[in-house]
Amino acid sequence: MGVLSFKAAPALATGNCIIIKPSEKTPFAALALGPLIREAGFPPGVFQVLSGDGSTGALLAGHMEIRKVSFTGSVATGKKVQELAARSNLKKVTLELGGKSPAVVFDDCNLANALDWTVRSILTNTGQACHAATRVYVQEGIYDEFARRYKAALEAQAKTIGDPDSASTTVGPLVDEAQFKRVSGFIERGAAGQGSLLTGGKCGIGVNNNNGKGFFVEPTVFTDVQEDAEINTHEIFGPVAVLAPFKTEEEAIRKANATEYGLMAGVFTQDINRALRVASEFESGMVGINCISLLFFNTPFGGSKQSGIGRELGREALEAYTETKTVMVNLTY
Repeated sequence: MGVLSFKAAPALATGNCIIIKPSEKTPFAALALGPLIREAGFPPGVFQVLSGDGSTGALLAGHMEIRKVSFTGSVATGKKVQELAARSNLKKVTLELGGKSPAVVFDDCNLANALDWTVRSILTNTGQACHAATRVYVQEGIYDEFARRYKAALEAQAKTIGDPDSASTTVGPLVDEAQFKRVSGFIERGAAGQGSLLTGGKCGIGVNNNNGKGFFVEPTVFTDVQEDAEINTHEIFGPVAVLAPFKTEEEAIRKANATEYGLMAGVFTQDINRALRVASEFESGMVGINCISLLFFNTPFGGSKQSGIGRELGREALEAYTETKTVMVNLTY
């Protein structure tokens, strides 16, 4: 519903009619809006909800009478949306796609704060968040201490998976079987030779879900991972992260930017000059200083490179649902 509002609010505010096509994996919240829209008094046709799979989305992206598409999802599907838009009527496209967000943690940081943000980032929505901090780079001076505490914090959460009586759990199941198999496959291949397991790695666990079975995945962290390894370069969209040390600021920036994604990055340090310097070097649409994996409704949300085109939220979102018109008046007629 949050992502839906990112699109519906500016579209309606700028005077457009909209069609919402939710993911076939999560249709019910959007469908429940139908009666509420009617009750709110919207004229017929101004706000429509259309369910369906990818073929329905393709019809919308390629429709000659639709002038704008805003899509949130995978890079592969985003490319198809853009292609269909270009082949139809060159409709405007906003794409909010994937991420492989780096968190760069310097040895002068507030360690407790850095741990809090990086742990919560990989646990939110069970890692099914495009801006999750899935690559964590820690300066050598505090790497061992960070790794120990990062591991302990994630293992504490892992103990509550599937337990409905736990008030502290933040790790739920993955969205469906297909995503569960995809994430499990990444973990299995990673453990088979791409890196060393710091923690996690178990799949199909759940204290109170079908006697221990379900679409649950333990928070999983790999170390000793080569930069070109699949688990370090591909968006997994699950609670899986890679932890690696670095020596210098230059090395950290190079590693952070060594990806086709550019949605979000974070830098943790008490040196504001260093923070701003590193932030300016990140190839990323959004940067957090002493924070990561967050957004504000009044600031642009979106990425660079294959993380997308355009921005949600902020003034930029309003402008994305309008067309600029220049009117010139000759007063000497």
